[in-house]
Amino acid sequence: MSRLFRPARFAEAVLLGLLAAGSAAAADADTHAPAVPRFVDAASALPGPPHVYAGGWEHFVGGGVSVFDCNGDHRPDIVAAGGSEPARLYVNATPPGGPLAFTAGPPLPGATETTGLWPLDLDGDGILDLAMLRVGPNRLLAGAGDCSFADASARWGFVSDDRWSTAFSATFEPGADRPTLAIGNYVDRADPDGPFEACDDNLLYRPGPEGYAAPVTLAPGHCALSMLFSDYARRGRADLRISNDRHYYVRGGYEEMWRMPDLTPLGPAEGWDKISIWGMGIASRDLTGDGLPEVVLTSMGDQLMMIATPDGYEMAPYTIGTFAQRPFLGDDGRPSTGWHAEFADVNNDGLADLFIAKGNVDQMPTNAIADPNNLLIQRPDGTFFEAADTAGVASLARSRGAALADLDGDGTLDLVVVNRRAPLELWHNRGPAGGALTVTPRTHGPNSYAIGAFVERRRADGSLETREITVGGGHGGGTLGPVHFGLGTAPSADIRIVWPDGTASAWTTLAAGTHTEIWRGADLAH
Repeated sequence: MSRLFRPARFAEAVLLGLLAAGSAAAADADTHAPAVPRFVDAASALPGPPHVYAGGWEHFVGGGVSVFDCNGDHRPDIVAAGGSEPARLYVNATPPGGPLAFTAGPPLPGATETTGLWPLDLDGDGILDLAMLRVGPNRLLAGAGDCSFADASARWGFVSDDRWSTAFSATFEPGADRPTLAIGNYVDRADPDGPFEACDDNLLYRPGPEGYAAPVTLAPGHCALSMLFSDYARRGRADLRISNDRHYYVRGGYEEMWRMPDLTPLGPAEGWDKISIWGMGIASRDLTGDGLPEVVLTSMGDQLMMIATPDGYEMAPYTIGTFAQRPFLGDDGRPSTGWHAEFADVNNDGLADLFIAKGNVDQMPTNAIADPNNLLIQRPDGTFFEAADTAGVASLARSRGAALADLDGDGTLDLVVVNRRAPLELWHNRGPAGGALTVTPRTHGPNSYAIGAFVERRRADGSLETREITVGGGHGGGTLGPVHFGLGTAPSADIRIVWPDGTASAWTTLAAGTHTEIWRGADLAH
């Protein structure tokens, strides 16, 4: 029987395979030790007052941030959940070659009690909309293309009752004219025996004849804090992974995988061994060059990395350097609390690095209070080392959501972090870094941003760097925009798109320092 999680005796074999793949993946990267970028505090670029994720116990979790282009000017904008404070939209006004600059965006409908926001095209008009999760009825906001949004929930047939929603993901099922939406709910506040062992059920919304049909219940729920639709086995369908918080389900709960389209919950009979963690966030990226995305699951304690195999997943060995189970500086030796995790190439050497937002739930005495965020830089051998302090982003605030994106168009990825009871942080990446290029796959029709596509970069040695376009994962938000590839010293890269139905575009050579939209069924547009 295949197994998705195997015991530690397999660790050595997994590590050897990963190191071999990592060495091949570094063929185009510089041969010297990986550079550590320098991030500069740029929070003054955000209009006041400072944005804070605030609120009582219902906002101990959540607090996400999303980065996307809300007005079509090719400059990424920022939207951050606020909890009991209003969610805030920051419109990018950075001049070419100038310092980061943002203006206050229009107010968002229903902006209070938000836990997270995710950008996606909900109505197929090519303009990005927002899915807003709340403590209370969730909302679907239609983008107008000028960074203004209107509540389109009723118009799109989306009916949401009064729940505490904390996780979201979306996918386009074959033939659908709208995305399928998965919403994860946390504690059932109406349960008189709660909050412990009172997890709410999750919901799946599929398109109906007029907007969205009544949701399908995914039960039992285990206090979801992150969801991700991903074609993790490259079978041509996106299944739904759910990461759950053991703090509230206490016993009997576990990490879940629901097989689409029949919504079969996988278990030991299907090779899905049940593991229980205090799951907070999901990061997904192919690190080994086999086209299958690895995952990192954040939690209170170890941040687990799983290595993808043809049969499922193997637990990565501890020596890979990503478990980040305790603060790496200071004298607080209690376990860390991980929230948002995101893979990104912060030094443009062609290897994916890993950022993890950390922070105590509030004043939980069993876990570290001084809990710095992690910036784990990947070495050519596939292992990671801690660089957050050197890079300047080892914040001790209670961090929640985060996003890495090139905010000023200089080819390097900047960082935004939402904090509980502390101001939002904005960090400008000042290098050093190698070259990079970005690609945006586009399609005509409902799935205008090619959710479910894979973008492949072919390296000089023939190996592939593969990126899946997804909506979900992380904690409370995510980025939807250009796919960033660090190139090291390479002057160009061969790129192709494997579209959601499995057909592939021709390989195209793109130069470093360029951004290209690749449209399905057409030559390169621009």
